[in-house]
Amino acid sequence: MTFRIYVTQDFDQMSEVAAGLVEADIREKQAMKEEYVLGLATGNSPTGLYKHLAKAFNEGRIDPSRVRSFNLDEYVGLPGENPQQRALNCQSYSYFMVAELFGLLEHKFRETNVPWGTLIDQAALIGALERNPEQYELWGVRGGRAVLIKDTANGILRDIKTNILDGYQKKIRDCGGIDLQVIGVGSGGHVAFHECGIPFGSNCVLLVRLDDTTVENAVSDGHFRCMEDCPQYAITMAAEFVYQAPTVLMVANGPRKTRPVAESVLGEVTCEVPISYAQRLAAAGGTVLYVLDEAAATELLAWRGEVEAKGYELIDLRGKSYVPVSSLSFSRDPHGGCLK
Repeated sequence: MTFRIYVTQDFDQMSEVAAGLVEADIREKQAMKEEYVLGLATGNSPTGLYKHLAKAFNEGRIDPSRVRSFNLDEYVGLPGENPQQRALNCQSYSYFMVAELFGLLEHKFRETNVPWGTLIDQAALIGALERNPEQYELWGVRGGRAVLIKDTANGILRDIKTNILDGYQKKIRDCGGIDLQVIGVGSGGHVAFHECGIPFGSNCVLLVRLDDTTVENAVSDGHFRCMEDCPQYAITMAAEFVYQAPTVLMVANGPRKTRPVAESVLGEVTCEVPISYAQRLAAAGGTVLYVLDEAAATELLAWRGEVEAKGYELIDLRGKSYVPVSSLSFSRDPHGGCLK
C-alpha cells in the first residue's frame, strides 16, 4: 500500500513538490519504455505544477516528444457556432491547457487529448434528451447526474456514446493506459466532473448534467458571468477510471478543500466523496500521492494519528528544503521532512 500525503507551506511549495514527483516519475519510466502517458487536470491548483513541469521539459530533463497526454474533462455548452469556436473559447479546457502548459513547451508533446465535449451542440443535446427519455438513464442522488446512454440509442445520443464517450476510453486503453494522473478536488469532494452522488461502477467516460453547486462555483471563481452563461453539461472520466492509473497525484490548496480532503482519507469509500476512491487504489497496490498546502491539510494534521493508523504516510515539508530522489519517495529526515 502506498498512500503518501505531503503537507507544504503554501501554493508555491505545493507546486514545486508536485512537479518534482511528476518529473521523477516521467524520468524513471522514460528510461524503461518509449512512450509515457500523462493524465492532466484543469483548475487553479495544478497551474504552478505545470509551470515547473514545462521548465523541466524545456531544460531537457525529461523528453516531451515521448509524452502523450489525456485530460480528465471538458465542458459541453460553451458559446460558439461550431466546435472550433467552442474549443477556442477562453473557458474551454483545451484553451486552458494551451495557456497553462502546452503553449509553454519549446518542443511539443507527441499528442495531446482533451475529451471531445466541444463537438456537442448543447441545444441539440438537450432536445434529444427531451425527445428520447427511453434512450438513457440518469444516475445520481443529487443535482449532478450521469446521463447513461443505452446501446439502443440512435441519432445524436448514439453518436455521443460511440464516438465521444466510448471513443475517448478506447483511445486511452489503446495507448496502454495512463501512467500518472494529475487531479484536483472539487469543494464537495468530486474528481473532474464525476459529481458527488453519481454511483461508482457506471461507464468509464461519462456525460454529466452538472450540479448547481459546480455551476455556482464556476461563476463565483470568475469563469462565467452568471449561472445562465455556464454550460449545463460536461464530458468526464469517471472516478473509477481515473483511479485505474497506477499512480494518481492530487494537488489541493486553500480552505475550501480542507473538508473533502479529510473525508477522502479518514472516511469510508463513498460516491458522496468521489476522491475517496483513492483508498481502493492504494489498497490494490497502486500509488496515491496527495500534495497539499497548509490550509487544505489542516484537518489531516489535526488527525495525524488516525491517518497513520490507516497505514498512510504524512510527510510535513513546511519550512524545509527538499529534493525528490525517486518518483515515489523523498530522502527524509527523522522528523518527516525532506532535506537537501
